[in-house]
Amino acid sequence: MLAWLRLVRLPNLATAVADPLAGFLICSGLTAVVWPPVPCWLAVVASLAFYAAGMMLNDVSDLALDRVERPERPLPSGAIPVAHAAVVGNLLLALGAAAACGAAVVAATPWPALVGAALTGAIWLYNQHAKGTVLGPAVMGGCRGLNWLLGMTAAGGPTTLPQWAIPVGMSLYVAGITFFAQDEAGQSRRTTLVAGMLLMVAGLATAAGSVWLPWLDGITRVATLPARSWLVCWGLLAVSILIRAGQAIQHPAPARVRAAVGNAIMAIITLDAVLVLAACGERWAVVVLALLAWFLLGRRLVPPT
Repeated sequence: MLAWLRLVRLPNLATAVADPLAGFLICSGLTAVVWPPVPCWLAVVASLAFYAAGMMLNDVSDLALDRVERPERPLPSGAIPVAHAAVVGNLLLALGAAAACGAAVVAATPWPALVGAALTGAIWLYNQHAKGTVLGPAVMGGCRGLNWLLGMTAAGGPTTLPQWAIPVGMSLYVAGITFFAQDEAGQSRRTTLVAGMLLMVAGLATAAGSVWLPWLDGITRVATLPARSWLVCWGLLAVSILIRAGQAIQHPAPARVRAAVGNAIMAIITLDAVLVLAACGERWAVVVLALLAWFLLGRRLVPPT
C-alpha cells in the first residue's frame, strides 16, 4: 500500500482537493460554512482522479530514466508492476473525466465537462510529448490552472477578470515549480533555478490580481478585511516561499532543491486558503487551510516529489 501511496504522491493529493474547492467557493461567493453542493464534490473527485492518474502515468513514461536516477521509486524497484500502474492510471483518468461530466450535468453547464476533457488531453500531452521539453512546465502549469477551473466552472464562473487572474497566476506558479525541479535528481543549474523562481514570482503577482485589480478600481475591502492588509499577507507568504527557493539557488544541492520544491508545493494549500480568505472570509479559509494536515501527515509516509 505504501508503494501505491508513493506512486500517487499522497501528500500532494491535498492540493488537488484545495484547488477545485477554493475555485468553487470563490465563484459561488459562499460565506457561511455549509456542506458544499454536489457539483463541488464531483469537481473535487475529478481533480483527485486526474492528479493521481497523472502521477501514475508520469512514472510509467519515466521508467527508463527512473531506473538510473530514482531506482528506489515503486516502478523501477519492482514494488508495483508497470502494467498494473498503467491500467490503474488510465482507469483513474476515465474516472476523472466521468466525474467532470457529472459535475456538468448537475450544475447544468457544459464547462466542467469541457475542462475535464482539456485536463485529460493535457495529462496525455505532458506524459507522451511535452515532458523534458521547453513545453513541459507550461503544460504542467496548465494542468494546475485547469484544476482550478474544474471548481470555478462547477459554480458558474469565472465571470470577471479578477477571477480569471487566479487560474492564470496559479498556472504560472506551478510552471515555475516544474521548471525549478527539472534537475532535482542531480546537480541543478543556477540559471534554471532562477528562471523557475522568476516564473513563480510572476504567478504569485498575477494571482494576487484577484485583489489588486479591484483595488485599482476603488474596491478597498475584500470579505472581512482591507485589501491592503490582504496584499501584505499575500506578500509575506510569497516571501516565505521565495526564501526557500533562494536558499536552493545559493547552494543547489539535490536535497536543498527538493526541499524548496516540496515547500512550494505545500504552499499551494496556504495560497488557496488566502485566496478564499479574500472572497469568502476567515471560516472557509480555515477549512481549506486544514488540508495542510493531510499534506504534513502524508509527507511522514511518502515523499511529495
